[in-house]
Order: sequence, then structure tokens, then C-alpha cells
Amino acid sequence: MHITSKERLQEKIAAWSAFGDAGHGGITRLSLSAPALQARAEFARRAKELGLTLETDDLGNMYATRSGSEKLPRIAMGSHMDSVVCGGNYDGILGVLTGLEVVETLAREKIPTRHPITAMVWTNEEGARFPPAMMCSGIVTGKFDKAAMMAVKDKEGVAFGEALEKSGYLGDLSKRLNPSDYAAYLELHIEQGPVLEDAGITLGVVEGVVGMCNYTIQTRGQSDHAGTTPMNKRQDALHAASQLICSLYVSLGAIDPDLVFTFGHIDCHPNVHTVIPDEVSFSLDARHRDPAVVGRVVEAIKALPREVVGCAVSFQEAWSRNTVPFHKPFVDLVQKNAEALGYSWKRMYSGPGHDAQYVQDMLPSTMIFVPSIRGHSHCEEEKTNLDDCWKGANVLLNTVLDIDRA
Repeated sequence: MHITSKERLQEKIAAWSAFGDAGHGGITRLSLSAPALQARAEFARRAKELGLTLETDDLGNMYATRSGSEKLPRIAMGSHMDSVVCGGNYDGILGVLTGLEVVETLAREKIPTRHPITAMVWTNEEGARFPPAMMCSGIVTGKFDKAAMMAVKDKEGVAFGEALEKSGYLGDLSKRLNPSDYAAYLELHIEQGPVLEDAGITLGVVEGVVGMCNYTIQTRGQSDHAGTTPMNKRQDALHAASQLICSLYVSLGAIDPDLVFTFGHIDCHPNVHTVIPDEVSFSLDARHRDPAVVGRVVEAIKALPREVVGCAVSFQEAWSRNTVPFHKPFVDLVQKNAEALGYSWKRMYSGPGHDAQYVQDMLPSTMIFVPSIRGHSHCEEEKTNLDDCWKGANVLLNTVLDIDRA
């Protein structure tokens, strides 16, 4: 078994934490912002120091490749370097840095590989500046229209395509990840939840990404004066919405213990403290690996009453996704290497979406999870123990080498 350098990985994590340092232990490193460009420049500098071939595609995705001994397709490892506002130093970036550490270990220890080995960076995974999330892996895999995505603007009115052109990282379409030039894709990521830590387990062997549905539910009533309208005369859309949310909490909570659901976004009109709300919409996000369970959520939504406390009720699907299973032989290799290295492991599915779920439609792919302390992510408190990061990198290294030998 081969081992990466814990000290080098620690230095990498510390170095990248300076790019977008928010001053409270976390970062704000929005896609193609100045801090994100600093992070990219450091990736490029280190890749060149290691003698890697550095390429960028037409979306700014970066590829740093160590040559193999044979003319074979590449094995890629990657994730993203952009963050949410006031995010942490591990989401996405840990996958980039462990990939870079794997390549550096191969180079410094002169470990031969048949395939070229690539560490890569996805552009705009978070979608915090330019929605949607996983924009560029979505374009590469045909999920999103490139022209439409190039026109997406941030809050300041800057289009994604404009920011990309100004960044200096606009490359060629021919350099994209593709099934002819690449044989495999692996992504190490923090769990972003508490399951591994609560169980005292070191690594998540990720079998896939769960399916989900996302609905917008709307209630319509009548706006009237808050001070003069008797309670029994009101058609309060917010009252109706609150009753629906409470009802759904009960009905969905009884479906399956592994089902997770969230009412994360609410719009209330006119949102004035002296006016009874006449229109409220709220989101429902529900996730489970079993399509039948997701189907029962949809059934519960469709069974909602059409009127609540005098307000009309309607709903519409915003979007959905199917469960994406990863390439089983690679999943099994991750488990094998965790066992061989003496690390505890758990097979699990990912609740959040990741670039790997899109890539799986194009290339055999898998993921490795490492624990998130107290389950925190997308916040400045996000952290993973160095030892867990290093163990994940070791499993990643040996899994790449197994794929290379196959």
C-alpha cells in the first residue's frame, strides 16, 4: 500500500485557506472572483512545479496531468474550489487538494502508472454567484445548455461568460473531460453531515447520490387591514401555509426514517406588518435513495387539500433528479482499500449533489467521504480532522493505482 504525505496535505489546506479568508475561520471564494483566481493561480503554480501538463477547457475547468507509460485514457480526480458566502475550508477544495497530493506523491516517489493521472478543478460547482449549482459539470455532461449558462448574471449584472473571459482561464472545448480521453473519475469530499462522526467511522464508501423532488406549494387568500379585519373573516395565506407545513411534517415523517425533507424557502406577499398576507409560496425539498419513497412524497403533495382556512392551495414541481448509483467496481475498490489500510468504513449514499453524479453518466465514477465535525458544512465552522483527510487521500491514491492496474 502507498501512503501520501500528511504534512504536505496539511500545508496545502492551510495555504488555500488564505484565498478568500473571511476572518472568522472560513472563506468566501465565489466562482471567478478575485480569491477564486488566486486559488487557481496557486493550483497552476504547483502543477507546473511538479512538471504536470496544465490545460483548461472552454468553461475554465482546469486539468493537471502526470503522464503515464502507455497511451491510455486518463484517470481523473477532482472537485471544486469555489465556496458559498462565509463557507468553510473543506467543501470541494479538499477533493482538489487530495487529488493534487495524490499526483504529487506519484511524482515525488516516482511511482509509475500506465494511465496518465489528472487532478482537476471544476468551475462554479456551488452556483453561489452564478446559479445553478454544478453548472460546468452539467454543461460538460449535457445537462445544461452552454449558451444559456454563459448568459447567467450575478447580483452585480456580470454574466458568467464575461467573468470567464476576463479570468484568463478560458480554454478550448477539446480539453473537456470526455469518455474518449478519460477512463475514470474519482471525487473525495467531506460528508457535510454528522453520520460518519456519530458512528465513529473514518470513511464513507459512497454508493451513489440520492434522488430527490423539489416542489413549490402556494396558498392564495385575501389581503386586508391587519387592525380592522376580525379573525373569523380572514383569508390569511400565511396561516394556510403554516398549517400545510405542519401537516406535511407529520405525513412525510411517517413515510421512511431515512427520508429527509426541508421547507427552505418562503415568499410572503405583500410582506408588510400591517397587511394580512394574500399569497404565500414555499419550497419542499425531499430526498431518498429509493424512487418509491420519493414517489410517496409526491403522492402526499398531490393529496393536499385544495382549500385551507379559506385559501386556495396549488403546487407545481420545480425540479427533480433520479438516484445516481456510482460504478460498483470502483465503489468496491474504495472499500477494499479502506479495509487494507485498516480504516473503518461505512457504505452510504450522498444527500447533497456533487459533480461526480453528473460525470457518472459519462464515465465510470465514484466518491469517498470523510467525516464533517458536528456535521457542519456551508458555514465557517466547517472542519474535518487532518488525520481523516489524510486517510481519505491514502484510499484515493490506492484506488487510483488499482484502477490503473486493471
